[in-house]
Amino acid sequence: MSRTQQAIHEFEITDVEKMHTLDAFLRIPSVSADPEMKPHLLEAADFLKSYFEQLGMDEVKIFPTSLHPIVFAQKRSINPDAKTLLIYGHYDVQPPDPLDSWTTPAFEPTIRGEYLFARGSSDMKGQIMSTVFALESVLKTGELPINIKFILEGEEEVGSPSLESFINKNADLLKCDMILNPDAGMINKDSPTIVFGLRGLVYFEVRIDGPKMDLHSGLFGGNIANPANVLARIIAQLHNPDGSVAIPGFYDRVRTLSDEDRRKIAMNPTSEADFIGVTGAPALHGEQGYSVLERQGARPTLDVNGLYSGFIGEGAKTIIPAYAKAKISCRLVPDQQHAEIYELAEKYIRSLVPPTVTVSFIKHSGGPFYLAEDAPGLDNLIMAYKETWHKDVTFKREGGSVPVATIMQRVLGVKSILTGVGLPDDAIHSPNERLHLPTWRKGIQAYIRFLTSFEN
Repeated sequence: MSRTQQAIHEFEITDVEKMHTLDAFLRIPSVSADPEMKPHLLEAADFLKSYFEQLGMDEVKIFPTSLHPIVFAQKRSINPDAKTLLIYGHYDVQPPDPLDSWTTPAFEPTIRGEYLFARGSSDMKGQIMSTVFALESVLKTGELPINIKFILEGEEEVGSPSLESFINKNADLLKCDMILNPDAGMINKDSPTIVFGLRGLVYFEVRIDGPKMDLHSGLFGGNIANPANVLARIIAQLHNPDGSVAIPGFYDRVRTLSDEDRRKIAMNPTSEADFIGVTGAPALHGEQGYSVLERQGARPTLDVNGLYSGFIGEGAKTIIPAYAKAKISCRLVPDQQHAEIYELAEKYIRSLVPPTVTVSFIKHSGGPFYLAEDAPGLDNLIMAYKETWHKDVTFKREGGSVPVATIMQRVLGVKSILTGVGLPDDAIHSPNERLHLPTWRKGIQAYIRFLTSFEN
C-alpha cells in the first residue's frame, strides 16, 4: 500500500471521529457580524488552537486583533529543502437569520440523507477541516513532505478589516512557496473545479435623510419629501433597460472579452437551467449580449444588497420615515479600479438627489480583480483531483471576490490556488446551509494526494 493509500485509509477508519470533531466546531455560533457573539469567536479560535496542538504542530498561536483573533499554526518537514504551503481559511460565519426558515436549528448540525445541515458547514468550517483532516491523516502515516502553515481569520464575513495589516506585519512568518485557499467551490459534485479568476468588489452604503424624525403621513404627506421614495427613484436609475449599469464611466476600463476568453469560459458545462434550478428564480436576468457564465465571472455588476426605511414590522403604521438607506455592491472585472468606481458611483448618485433631502455615503470595502492561472502548486492539485474524481478539472471565473488572495500576492509574492468542495446549491449565506458529505470526503482524499505528491 502506497503512502497516499495509507493516509486515505487512515482517514476512512477515523471518519466517525472526524464527524464528531466537525459537529463540535459547527456548534460554535461564531457570527462575526454580531457583537454579542464575540465570546464565541474566541471559542472557535481556541477550538482550532487546541486541535492543532493535538496534531503536534510545531507552532500554534492566536493573534489578537481589534475585532476577532487570527489563528496561526505550522508544521515543519524534516526535509531542509521542502517547499512551504500556506493554507488560508476563515472560521467566522454569516448570521443565521431568518431563523424560522431553518428546518433544523442553524447551530445544531443535522445529517439528512447525504447532507450535513448547519451554518458554516460549507462556508467555511467544513472546508477548513477538510484540509486539517487531510494533514492529520498524512502525519499519522509518516513524515510530512512539505512545510505547512495555516492562517485562519475570524473576520472574513465582515470584510476582513484586520487581515491586511496582519499580513503586512507578519510577512516573514507567512513566507511560503504556495498558497491553498479552499474558500471557493465546485460547479457540481462530479466536476472538481479550480477558480482562475475572481471579480473585484466595492461595497458602500447610501443614506437619504429627510425630516428630523418620522412624521405622520396624513399631516405631512405631500409637503415633505419621503426619503424612501427618493431612494427608490435613485435605485431605479442605476441600471439601463438592457441590464447594464447606468453610472457614467462605469465601463470605461472594462477589458473586452477575447474569443479565447469566451472559449475558456464556455468549457464550464453549467447551463442556464442549472442557474434557475439552484436559485429557484422564474427566469434569468442580466446584461444583454453575454452568456450566463460570462455575466457571472467576466462582466461587472451593481446590486442592492439591503434596503431599510420606516416601519417594517407587522401591521400598519402611517409615517413618512426620517431616513432610508441602501447597501450596494459592485463586482468588478479587469481593469476596473475599485476606488475609481466608488467615486463614479458617488458622483452619479449625488447628481440624482433632490434638494428636499440630504445624502451621505459609507464605503465599507473594496478590492481588485484577481487572475491566478499560473499559481505555484496548481499542477499538483490538478493531478490530485484527476486521481480522485477520475476526470479532468474544470476551470472557471468566479463571480465572487476573495480579497485575501490579492493581498497575499502583493505582500507575499505568491498567487493562491482557489478551490474547494462546496457546491452551488449549498445555500451558503442562506437558511439551511448544507455540506454534501460524499463530495467533502472525496475532497479530503484529494488534499491527501496533493500533500503526498510533494514526496516525489
